[in-house]
Amino acid sequence: PRTASVPITFRSGAATSATVMIDLQPSWKLVWSDEFNGLAGAPVDPKSWDFDLGGGGWGNSELEVYTNSTENVFQDGVGNLVIRALKTAANTYTSARIKTQGRLSFQYGRVEARIKIPYGQGIWPAFWMLGADINTVGYPACGEIDIMENIGKEPGTVYGTVHGPGPSGSGGIGGLFSLAAGQRFADAFHVYGIEWSPQSVVFLVDGAPYFEATPAKLPAGIAWVFQHPFFLILNVAVGGTWPGNPDATATFPQQMLVDWVRVSQRL
Repeated sequence: PRTASVPITFRSGAATSATVMIDLQPSWKLVWSDEFNGLAGAPVDPKSWDFDLGGGGWGNSELEVYTNSTENVFQDGVGNLVIRALKTAANTYTSARIKTQGRLSFQYGRVEARIKIPYGQGIWPAFWMLGADINTVGYPACGEIDIMENIGKEPGTVYGTVHGPGPSGSGGIGGLFSLAAGQRFADAFHVYGIEWSPQSVVFLVDGAPYFEATPAKLPAGIAWVFQHPFFLILNVAVGGTWPGNPDATATFPQQMLVDWVRVSQRL
């Protein structure tokens, strides 16, 4: 058979066993990717990516102003996208947040990116998705899937979370993946991903599942809003209510390197 129900242990701090459907003979078709193989200093491909611009806190009391400048987001000429957070002479911060909104959206499949994240107090890198209907139904009704988030004060831990009409904001449904004591995600590239189907979002680090979100895990009466197209987002935030603001230990510039982003769907 193509699939079998096997027990796996989610790595979410406290060991808990759960049974999920694991594909014993994976059959995936790549439907879109960006390998970031442009020339050094080149901008992102405008056929795939747009920008969120400006400041104002972005709903989280963040400090950065997002730009479309190649000072903040560019290809490095050796196969990576760079999203760079800078501190200005006026003690403000600039960074970048790119998105496929209006260009590309996807429904279900395996969504992954190979990333080397930055680190430091107040640094908040993320790879995530929002419902493509956000402009008509608004947030949080559109849904949000945070494939990877890290806060710099926790260098060995990443989070995967879904947010919707009930579990929005700090009430999201999710889990965490932690490296062995003393190890940092910023020290190497890792692959962060999800396997998304109509009734499930399984979060992965380097191919290993660590949390599964399902309708059954939502509070009673709350809609499961993950059955329509979503678009992709990559960004590095500075400060905010969750990571806290940079302190004297934080150094700049900080940059996130993205080797590739890929979306595959089952054959």
